Amino acid sequence: MTVKILREQEVIQEAVTILLANMQPSKVARCLSAWQVGTGNYLAIKEQLFAGETVATLFEKIQIAQKPSEEA
Repeated sequence: MTVKILREQEVIQEAVTILLANMQPSKVARCLSAWQVGTGNYLAIKEQLFAGETVATLFEKIQIAQKPSEEA
């Protein structure tokens, strides 16, 4: 039986992917900030998470994500 042990960075990337699929981007950013991962290349992770995004597109997504909570 062979067991594959994932590198810590692979586990963190999977966790971030799951967070982004289930949380608003602004909440993920706050979580990561509070989490203080401290390892890895933040710039590389940022490029992966926000590839093709601009401040304007992220702002628009945040507004859309927060709209239901404002209407409740």
